[in-house]
Amino acid sequence: MKKLLYKILLPVSLLATPSCESFLKEENVSGLTADSYYNTVEGIESLVNSLYTPMRFWYGKENGIAISELGTDIFTRGSGMESPPIALYNSDLSGANTALNFYWTRFYAALNACNAAVARIPQSPLADNLKPVREGEARFLRAFYLWHIVETWGGVHLSTTETIGVQTTANRTPVEAFYTQIFQDLEFASNNLPVTTNQYGRVTKPAAEAFKARMHLYRGQYAEAAALAKKVINDYGFSLVPTYEGLWNIANIKNPEAIFVVNFTADLILNREFDGLTSATADDILLRDGGNNSHMMFLMTYDQLPGMQRDIRYGRPFSRFMPTAYLLDLFDETKDSRFNATFETVWYSNRPGTYKVTTSTGAQKDVTFKAGDTAIYATKYVVPAAVKDAKPYTIIDRSRTYAPDGAPMVRDRYMSLKKFLDPLRLTISQQQGRRDHFVLRLAEMYLIAAEAELMQGRPNDGLPFINAVRRRAALPGKQAEMEITAEQLTVDFILDERARELAGEQQRWFDLKRTNKLVERVKAHNPDAATNIQAFHMLRPIPQAQLDVITNPSEFTQNDGYN
Repeated sequence: MKKLLYKILLPVSLLATPSCESFLKEENVSGLTADSYYNTVEGIESLVNSLYTPMRFWYGKENGIAISELGTDIFTRGSGMESPPIALYNSDLSGANTALNFYWTRFYAALNACNAAVARIPQSPLADNLKPVREGEARFLRAFYLWHIVETWGGVHLSTTETIGVQTTANRTPVEAFYTQIFQDLEFASNNLPVTTNQYGRVTKPAAEAFKARMHLYRGQYAEAAALAKKVINDYGFSLVPTYEGLWNIANIKNPEAIFVVNFTADLILNREFDGLTSATADDILLRDGGNNSHMMFLMTYDQLPGMQRDIRYGRPFSRFMPTAYLLDLFDETKDSRFNATFETVWYSNRPGTYKVTTSTGAQKDVTFKAGDTAIYATKYVVPAAVKDAKPYTIIDRSRTYAPDGAPMVRDRYMSLKKFLDPLRLTISQQQGRRDHFVLRLAEMYLIAAEAELMQGRPNDGLPFINAVRRRAALPGKQAEMEITAEQLTVDFILDERARELAGEQQRWFDLKRTNKLVERVKAHNPDAATNIQAFHMLRPIPQAQLDVITNPSEFTQNDGYN
């Protein structure tokens, strides 16, 4: 059963999570059949709520981040990376890849649950005025999972009806058919969802319109993308958080820029979730604990250097992902506040004492740190060896981390991405994070409007939108310097701007793919993957376990380029 395309839909809802105004209630009730339980108000509400859960297994999870950010122009593998083929596009990237198998199973299980909800809601005992709302949620989430399936694997299996039992055949459905269904679902969601919700984390009308704007951008429907992005900007009271740093303040996650979030909970018991749609993954706690783990994934091993030990402030350093030199160079930190808001550049000593260190000449010297002294300084520039030797603190400069061509020389000493840090964790070893993940935020709508206008040959119309994002990012007094001209507004500039604004937010691989820039940019800016990446890597390999069990293998074949 584990290897089949679909799992039998469990007859009850899926998770036990906290019930409060700011978090969706999801109950785990057993001992009932699907038909009888879903024919109750409690049952159908529980089913709809459960549809949100698979998003927590994508956002803020190691493999979800790897699939969406790694092997691009802006991120490569750190020393702790557990799935190098995704970063390298080498011959080991195959249908046996664990991360891709995991998400194939969960996305299809989520799709099947959405199909069940869409089919059952009209005949359910829900109040008549609530039925279209809940169906709108189910359709939005179905569109969301379909988008991830089709952009990851291409024209694979599409079904919009609930499967109960075992399905042994799979169809090859054109990409266009996937998007036809996505737009149908989002149209229904946009027309039936409320503008606001008192349950933080539920889908709303502006969220559906924002996601639809993104989908139009992916299909090259630029007039529609621009119109919807502007509508979300103008009609619903959203606003950019005044500073980019403030956007990532964990005390400010519920802010006027957030259009739709995946919410997590601080409760360590209730945060340990079972998705209920598939077999639990017993060997990977990070994928089933339900918390946001992104706070660990981008951190270098600072705790191994003199004067430092692991603490809550600087995070638990898993060293999974490191920035490319290209990402660091995209920022002009003399005027763009996003550089220092995104990256950790200074670590202050939290383990005072005297340490023996080795200089560049091989000589030994003693260095002493008091609490709060600079212990580590990271820079994207080259620092002369004599300067580094003269300082008591460790300097991690460009020449220590990257070769002249940008290839990583070490993978455990680099400038860490800090915007996902979770300083409210209770212990230094805690993996479960409470930070909500922004799925859709207003800055993206500005960037979509700018790109969509550019692609219609109207860069002057797109310019105010990208400049609004850049002015927000400016250091005090540098707003005018951050503005660009219409002549500077190109697809490549927009991709660079999206990197500066959205780094690590699980969109980069998809952005490069949709603009047909994946191969070009990886070859130019990611030496780790440059020699391996080919055009066929615009799709991921279909899990071999899927191909092994279907009864029509001649009709449903592996994606081109993969064994």
